[in-house]
Amino acid sequence: MRFRTKTILALALVLLILPPAAAQAQSAITVSRDQAALAFPDTITFSADFESSAEITSVTLEYGTTEQTCGTVVAKAIPQFTPGKQVSAAWTWEMRQSGSQPPGAQVWWRWRVADAAGNQQVTQTRSVTWLDDDHDWQLFTGSGVNLHWYGSDQSFGQELHSAAVLAMARLASETGLTAEQPVDLYIYSNFDDMREAILYEPSWTGGMAFPEYSIVIIGISPDNIEWGKTTEAHELTHVLVGHLTFSCIGDVPTWLNEGLAVWGEGGLDSSSQERLDKAIADNTLFPLRSLSGAFSEIADKADLSYSQSYSVVKFLIDSYGKDKMTELLLALRDGETIDDALQTLYGFNIEGLEDAWREGIGAAPRQAAPNPTPTAQPTPVPTIRPISGIPGAADIPSPTPRAEVTSAPNPLGQPPLPEPQTPDFTSSRTLILILTAGCCLVILVLIAALAFIFIRKSQRKEGDL
Repeated sequence: MRFRTKTILALALVLLILPPAAAQAQSAITVSRDQAALAFPDTITFSADFESSAEITSVTLEYGTTEQTCGTVVAKAIPQFTPGKQVSAAWTWEMRQSGSQPPGAQVWWRWRVADAAGNQQVTQTRSVTWLDDDHDWQLFTGSGVNLHWYGSDQSFGQELHSAAVLAMARLASETGLTAEQPVDLYIYSNFDDMREAILYEPSWTGGMAFPEYSIVIIGISPDNIEWGKTTEAHELTHVLVGHLTFSCIGDVPTWLNEGLAVWGEGGLDSSSQERLDKAIADNTLFPLRSLSGAFSEIADKADLSYSQSYSVVKFLIDSYGKDKMTELLLALRDGETIDDALQTLYGFNIEGLEDAWREGIGAAPRQAAPNPTPTAQPTPVPTIRPISGIPGAADIPSPTPRAEVTSAPNPLGQPPLPEPQTPDFTSSRTLILILTAGCCLVILVLIAALAFIFIRKSQRKEGDL
């Protein structure tokens, strides 16, 4: 017993003095100054220092965002560095090249390092909030809504938070749409601040939703808080619809997405309704199928696109009920096309829907096109709220229209270019076959002649013997 006790104590002492091989391998490469520096909204620079007893030969940065995706997405970057026992590595994520992340997005990163002795190290995963530090952000949280704001007093933030919570409750009771996780609202004090936080967006943008991140951003000043409340409902509807319809195989057309968002905020304001009425009277409504893609960057056309989309969605809900609308969204989530889903649930495709809607609102009949296809538009804006209808919106200049890619008639009445002719290879193929057969025949004749000569020579030798 004494021998066993001494043996156990000796083994315990050895284990305390000598750490496991796995622990030694992990501590062979050490990391320090592991950080991410934000230059919002342009770049994130990841940097770290590494040290090892052997020369460090490989450094890889792995990074990504915590968004809703169809699978695990890990981006990798190979920073430039000078191999050695002490290494400093850095890599910059250029948002102007890859596209901007929404304010409030969580960005994570880690490093994979290896040295010449075969040691490898994966650093601890770290994260940072992609958000500017120019503003003194404050927070109101509760009931599934986190509202971030700056530049105004507590009552401003509390009023907008309460309005967002009420909008979420109303949407849940009226549509059955609920959020799968808390939603973060970032309220900028004006439109300029908001647009500076997101790259490459139209000048008429007043609010944006990012359902895959559960993030909403809006520019709201104290003098347009009522508009801000309706915009909260608009963007929250986008988030809830996005949660319900998230899929890697489905797609929700823009007219349906934006129409539901305007319906969720309570309908059209007076100026948007007047513009829609005028388009109905002048027969200048857009073909519904052309609204399946992106809306125009031109403010007036964009506003009419929203209003018309709302009118179509309202027609569907008023005529067939909200449950049918939910079934339509679920069918799109499950991969059905909009035409197939409409045909199954309502008995018509997009053109049939437009015909029924036009008849229902008293508009002129649709002008049938030979090949109805979505109209090309400049910039995809599926979850953006325009600033139409707010004080001072008319003073904001519209962007310069961009040329759209369309098929144009032949200029100057010149005769059309001849159609390219497909060459006839029939005779060529026949000639090739004849030549091939002839060559094979000649080769066979030569082989037979050589064989005959060889046999005759063999026979002569045998006769001589």
